[in-house]
Amino acid sequence: MKISQLYKEFFESEKAGGLMLIAFTLISLSIANSSLGVGYHDFFQIKFVGLTIEHWINDGLMAIFFLLIGLELEREVYVGELSNFKDALLPIFAALGGIIVPAGLYMWFNYGTVTQSGAGIPMATDIAFALGILSLLGNRVPTSLKIFLTALAVIDDLGAIIIIAIFYTKNLLWTNLFIALGIFALLLFLNRMKIKNLIPYLIGGVFMWYFMLHSGVHATITGVLLAFAIPFGNGNAKSTSYVLQHFLHKPVAFVILPIFALANTAIVFSGDISQTLSEPYSIGIALGLIVGKPLGIFLMSFLAVTFGITQLPSDLGWKSIFGVGLLGGIGFTMSIFITLLAFDNETIINNSKLIILISSLTAGLLGFLTLKWVLKTAINEEDA
Repeated sequence: MKISQLYKEFFESEKAGGLMLIAFTLISLSIANSSLGVGYHDFFQIKFVGLTIEHWINDGLMAIFFLLIGLELEREVYVGELSNFKDALLPIFAALGGIIVPAGLYMWFNYGTVTQSGAGIPMATDIAFALGILSLLGNRVPTSLKIFLTALAVIDDLGAIIIIAIFYTKNLLWTNLFIALGIFALLLFLNRMKIKNLIPYLIGGVFMWYFMLHSGVHATITGVLLAFAIPFGNGNAKSTSYVLQHFLHKPVAFVILPIFALANTAIVFSGDISQTLSEPYSIGIALGLIVGKPLGIFLMSFLAVTFGITQLPSDLGWKSIFGVGLLGGIGFTMSIFITLLAFDNETIINNSKLIILISSLTAGLLGFLTLKWVLKTAINEEDA
């Protein structure tokens, strides 16, 4: 299977970025539970130009992360795995299963409670962590499996973005929202007029972000909208979209996501851990990520192929799909991000982050061991 240079760069940056996330999460956890913990937490609450440092990270820097996700999604739609509709249906159905089943499991334990708003937490997949774990298996991983996981995770994140826009918007200020959408329409017009210079789009994106921030809709949505306004052209190395995506890979993987980890994984270990694990929201998050993700991804993929809606790549088996489904349970960045939107109670937020870390670690380990066994078995069968 042909694989583009830009995809290789994306995979390599996400692979290394996943390892960076692990390192910075451990640093954050260590500081938070040391004598520096209080000062560390207070640092992120310092206000700068009207917003705390934590808000600048979660509302500002993460908009750039979503811009990269949007650019990758755009590329997948035009020239990648999602460009052939029938082939695209496999990761689309897999992602739908990975959204619906975890949310259903969560709601089973939390419907009608104050924590039912956390249903979006186990829905998304952390691309950096998932690809980082997959990369540890080396060259034995088929390219089609890498692409399937990437497409699945990107669609997962798109689903999370839609859910954030619909369900985690509390108070709308219509004037600001219409101004933001008006700027988006203007950028689409510039695209239509074949204006390829990146500067007008970036300036427009900053203003769109400002008005979206003050509209009630989460400002990170701006990143995805801006991605689809930026000219794609034929997708070659000179296209505006390619240039920006190429530029953003390393800053996102090595700066933005590690900073997000530092700001949002400062979890203080306190209280009765058994009590925390028995809370309905904890059970919902854990079962959603560890059980719901692989179950939903596998079942929806199997049903789509069985009914002839799509087809399984010739070099992949159902055991590999299940293994990838387990990696889909690595929620981390997006799950923590949605936790911050879903809950107001600091104790629940802190406990949810802890459960997300434990569940993501468990899902990642199970996925790694499963795929290691599956791929080793496949190689042995070929050699036999």
